[in-house]
Amino acid sequence: MVRIPFDELRSILERVFLHLGLEPERAALSARLTAETDRDGVRTHGIARLPRFAEMVRNGSIDPLAQPECLASFGALERWTGHRGPGNLAAHTAMARAVALAKTHGLGAVALGDTTHWQRGGAFGWQAAEAGFAALCWTNTLPNLPPWGATTPALGNNPLVLAIPHTSAKQSNPIVLDIAMSQYSYGTLAAYRERGQLLPFAGGFDEQGELTRDPAAIERSQRALPIGLWKGSGLSFVLDVLAAMLAGGRSSHQIDADPLKEVGQSQVFLAIAPQSLASMEELNAIAQGAIDALHSATPVEPGKPARYPGEGTLATRKESLRLGVAVDEAQWEKIQELATIGD
Repeated sequence: MVRIPFDELRSILERVFLHLGLEPERAALSARLTAETDRDGVRTHGIARLPRFAEMVRNGSIDPLAQPECLASFGALERWTGHRGPGNLAAHTAMARAVALAKTHGLGAVALGDTTHWQRGGAFGWQAAEAGFAALCWTNTLPNLPPWGATTPALGNNPLVLAIPHTSAKQSNPIVLDIAMSQYSYGTLAAYRERGQLLPFAGGFDEQGELTRDPAAIERSQRALPIGLWKGSGLSFVLDVLAAMLAGGRSSHQIDADPLKEVGQSQVFLAIAPQSLASMEELNAIAQGAIDALHSATPVEPGKPARYPGEGTLATRKESLRLGVAVDEAQWEKIQELATIGD
């Protein structure tokens, strides 16, 4: 690992996106979102995904100039299309619109169809929570998760994000849960395989149908384990169907199974204004009470209390801004190469 100052990382990423054809303002936003992903320690969904993004621009799967567009609206609910542009930019627009609707109606919902991979889903939960809104958002994916009771992929790992605004010590410390429907995302499996490490817990089945901690064996079998076993399988299915219905878009089984052609995803962004029902002081007191109770639970390892969702992210963010963003050396070399293409 090497440590790269955040502003340097963001600047080089901006050059990459400009080379790939994004307009300057959108290249700057995409660079910020990507740099913040690695800053917060989500290394599987930041610069690690850029070579794939670049290839999908080159093969025509992603249109770097496409921008999201509203197709229909009814009260606090809207349907948008991403026109297969950069997925993180379309998602950022969708969440910003959901927040704007929530300011008027108390809640706002935007369903986004015909989009592309949103990169780090948690980014859009943080986006809402840091603006003072609760959020719920999810996406479907290509089929990469077997339904419970089957051996072949028919579901997506369909990431789900829930975010709650919270301020303590005059700082924004949101509660943000960002999970996939598989016990480990395929990006995480790849990261463990590349490091030559076993997973902390069984993450899927090997080719003999046995539970395993070997990430490479799970990649070969394509039998990742759903969270909560049959419960996660069911949750993945309903998230997929509802997203496709609301967005008027594709369901997982209609998305190309080739990762370099994974386009047409359906996504939902819901923003809620809890401050429309109670003061922020009351809301913060509720959140802080729950956090204090969680921290008071007897830890497995002395001195290591349980953490609420997002707490570890905030600690990593602080460290990254102080010491520099931790970046894999091989990935950093690829990003530098992408930044000089065409110079």
